Amino acid sequence: MPTKPRSGIRANDLMTGARLADLELPDFGMPAAMPVIPDLVYEDRMERFRKLSAERGLDRIIVYADREHSANLSYLTGFDPRFEEALLVVGPDEVPAILVGNECWGMADAAPLTMRRHLFQDFSLPSQPRDRSLSLAEILGEEGIGAGSRVGVVGWKVFDDTGVIDLPAFIVDELRRLTGSDGTVENATDILVGAADGLRVINEVEQLAYYEWAACHTSSGVRRVLEGLHPGLTEQEAVRLLEWNGTPLSCHLMLTAGPRASLGLLSPGDRPMERADRFTVAFGIWGALNCRAGFVAEGPEDLPGEIGDYVDRLVAPYFEAVAEWYGALHIGQKGGALQEIIDRRLGDPFFGIFLNPGHQIHLDEWVNSPVGPGSDIELASGMALQVDIIPATGTEYFTSNIEDGIALADESLRATLADRYPDVWQRITARREFMRSSLGIDLHPDVLPFSNIPAYLPPFLLRPDRVMTMTG
Repeated sequence: MPTKPRSGIRANDLMTGARLADLELPDFGMPAAMPVIPDLVYEDRMERFRKLSAERGLDRIIVYADREHSANLSYLTGFDPRFEEALLVVGPDEVPAILVGNECWGMADAAPLTMRRHLFQDFSLPSQPRDRSLSLAEILGEEGIGAGSRVGVVGWKVFDDTGVIDLPAFIVDELRRLTGSDGTVENATDILVGAADGLRVINEVEQLAYYEWAACHTSSGVRRVLEGLHPGLTEQEAVRLLEWNGTPLSCHLMLTAGPRASLGLLSPGDRPMERADRFTVAFGIWGALNCRAGFVAEGPEDLPGEIGDYVDRLVAPYFEAVAEWYGALHIGQKGGALQEIIDRRLGDPFFGIFLNPGHQIHLDEWVNSPVGPGSDIELASGMALQVDIIPATGTEYFTSNIEDGIALADESLRATLADRYPDVWQRITARREFMRSSLGIDLHPDVLPFSNIPAYLPPFLLRPDRVMTMTG
């Protein structure tokens, strides 16, 4: 059983390593404009995608998207469907073809990658007109899919069995019928999202600059929430402090306080916050997500007596584990080594760690993860990672969370980023120095923090100036 702090002794006096300290979070600045992915980048992505598909012996490759699962299509073409599904057909030479419904017809023509459009009205919403398009079989036949064809299918997930495909059955059934017994229809999603070398897990400098822009907005929003919390504020009022700018969300907005906060991924309600409430907030747009969690309190004296050692019991060992995890990041590091750090430090069932401690991020919040028990996957230059290590105690101690985004870049990529995006590089350099000098987290040169609240963890949210640090 956890022990309570001795009378008259503050929780941080009992710690070794991590401690609470009064720290001022600097203003790292905000980007003046959103970095744009040039058309030539999309063309290069498509050529590399074709090359890898051909090396696998595929005649055609299909990429499916809907509103929630649009990242693969967006990565390749710059187009993401609204309201409807969409299907991209890529052959070895010709301009790719996109199948869209009624409401995406015009939008698809605005994509930065040139595509031939097919109106396929079965992708349209229920009861909309369906009288002007060919059947799916006719369109796919026109695109060269027939008996004996080898077709790769990109959905959202990778499965051990490549025959398992996470697309609507009417599409997969038609593909299998068209290709027949002499053909092949197989899951090829790993070409884009394979944890070691998928096209989407190794990012260009332009994409990294965009991620930093996104992280500036999400992390600054979370900072405004942390600095604006007070008893009596409703969850709906608190979420407005995020100042969402309209960029597509990578996940739904999450902000809850009180008993509901322990239930996970819930959206804000009208309940006013109370002192000693549990609290969690997560804000993610394409390319970034930030999360913090703790108590609506000024210190341990505001908490029930049985969890007065909240910092000692949970937050300090958690912060120490994350600090070591950060320090172990570098190009060539194996995912299994990162897993071992968390297992060693937070393996006690009390902490309830059960998801991968760290994963790759892109336009979608979770692409894949190189981190897992015994993983030999090596971290590579261009990877963008989410520091997503979440205790789920299931007890009155609730949780703590310090979720931010980083990227890995070798010397050449760092030089290119600094040269082409000097304001981005200036913010990254300032964050690294803050983490080193104020938080005691010394990063390898490969590690680029993107968050404007980098590793900034105030456990008592009514005192956002009292944060965890490893400095003496």
